[in-house]
Order: sequence, then structure tokens, then C-alpha cells
Amino acid sequence: MNLKPLEDKLVIKKIEVEETTQSGIVLPSSAKEEPNIAEIVAIGSGITEDEKKKDQVKVGDRVVFSKYAGTELELDKEKYTIIKFSDILAVVEK
Repeated sequence: MNLKPLEDKLVIKKIEVEETTQSGIVLPSSAKEEPNIAEIVAIGSGITEDEKKKDQVKVGDRVVFSKYAGTELELDKEKYTIIKFSDILAVVEK
């Protein structure tokens, strides 16, 4: 991927989660709401150079983001979303 976000933007890739009902039926991601959890793929320089923000997120972190945030795009048959740092609600810790 050759996508470099500017300023306080991040490039994220949504994590697809299959869900199984109690009766054992697997619901594909197309049959339910879009996930609000994603993995950070790239971080803009406005975040990495800011003393307060730089230690809060890093590439590879899983984050929860605002439902209607960002701009979606497709590059090399992969779907990505570009969001602002302020659209991140939480970091998912393992």
C-alpha cells in the first residue's frame, strides 16, 4: 500500500468479524451492520510529531471509531478508510 495520510489523519482497515447465531447460522459481514473496529495501517505526521498524541496510537493497533467517520476508498482490491484522529473513540487492548 502506498497511501500516506496527511496531518492528523489515519488510514484504517476494518476488521471483518463473522457472527454465529445461537442456532449455528453464520452471518456474513454483508448481512449485518458495518463493524466499528479497525486496525491502523498508517498514521499522519501531525500525530507522530505531536507530543500528546504520538504515544496514544501506533500502526497495528485496533481501535474503535465513530460510526459515520471518514472517507472510504479501495486500493489494490483492499478497502481502507481515512479518518481524523478525533474520530478514534478507544484503543482495543489485548
